[in-house]
Amino acid sequence: MKADRFGNRIDESVGYARGKILASSADEIRRLRNAQSIAADVVSERGPQGIGIFTGNPRHFPLTPSDLESYCEEWVGPGLFADELSQVAIGHLGGNSDHATAVFNRTSAAIISAVLALSDGRPVVSYIPAGDRSHASVVRGCTLAGVALKEVEAIDALENALFQEKPALVVVTTVTSSLARLEDGDSRTAIEMAQHSGAIVFLDEAYGARLRPVLHGGEKSLHLGADLAVTNADKAGLSGPRAGVLVGRQDAVVSVQAKASELGQEARAPIAAGALRSLQRFDPEHLRQEARDGAIIADALEERFGHAIVRRSDLGPAIGEEDVLSDMLGRRDVAKTGIVPAEASAAVGMLLLRDLGVLTVSTHGAPGGRVSLRLKPTHGALDAIGGVAALASGLDRAFEQVSEKLDDPAWFSVLLFGGDA
Repeated sequence: MKADRFGNRIDESVGYARGKILASSADEIRRLRNAQSIAADVVSERGPQGIGIFTGNPRHFPLTPSDLESYCEEWVGPGLFADELSQVAIGHLGGNSDHATAVFNRTSAAIISAVLALSDGRPVVSYIPAGDRSHASVVRGCTLAGVALKEVEAIDALENALFQEKPALVVVTTVTSSLARLEDGDSRTAIEMAQHSGAIVFLDEAYGARLRPVLHGGEKSLHLGADLAVTNADKAGLSGPRAGVLVGRQDAVVSVQAKASELGQEARAPIAAGALRSLQRFDPEHLRQEARDGAIIADALEERFGHAIVRRSDLGPAIGEEDVLSDMLGRRDVAKTGIVPAEASAAVGMLLLRDLGVLTVSTHGAPGGRVSLRLKPTHGALDAIGGVAALASGLDRAFEQVSEKLDDPAWFSVLLFGGDA
């Protein structure tokens, strides 16, 4: 049994400890609904510009009026923009004319569908940056497929896993949701090894498709040699909507798309058209500006909270959920609490949203997503909440408020779920 530093049992399906308040995915949905209500209140009071998006996902819907009348029509629309979508998606992910394209309602939907369609009843091997973990959708896909998941962090471990597990599918995550990154050379070696063993290689490029080439001079996704690559339409410089764009070998793409259609996970015409417009409007400078804003926030948080707990990434700082709770316990000079780290970071997120209009994954993340406190600013987010000084002081104030309530679970319930909980 794995436990966090406070002795709380870690739920390995999500990678963090569940508590008595946020005890399940259903509770996380209750938290999300309350956060949406609070965000609506903020917009009602301050206008749409009163919210700053710090999730890294703007999630706009960049359709034109003419798109609504043509491309968004469910029966004919997809055929009208199919060639246009294929061209821009293949170009974005570094594919070629032999490759096919499909769009899903989420990147998670594409990953789960790929595991179900391509694992062939054998264990899935997942190659990830050292010290990190696969996305929850890889874990859940394997659970749904009834196959084991073997995570590896080094080339020699991958070689052993390929020999022992004989996988039909290998997932390579070039950049994780916490923005840990594989070097392109390591990714290429892993892909070659996996394909030599007979496996199909699926690249999770939700962030990596743009972050690696734009910020690190890396290669486009499929130039690394994988069979399939998927990216988000609303992440790392793309505007949204939320969608997963898959490009790769035609036979494999069709298999994944078929499975998604069976499960209702394919993108319908309006989402696919929105993904097309998002890819067409991609400007690398937007991603570079997000990175610059993230660095400014990291500098401010390191000055206020110290270098020890502030983790820098390409797109902004993060404070791990266990470090969040440790800091709060230190403020109270106590060693124990009934509150788990995920609940502490969610409470901080809710206060930031209510008081400053700072929207984070701590309030709006999907069930099972990362629960660290992450601040990845999208375009204009810092201006919307009054600048970096306001953010740093507001975060410190939120830590102090939550630390004072660590022995009051009823307060947490009301804050996270609203009303009298």
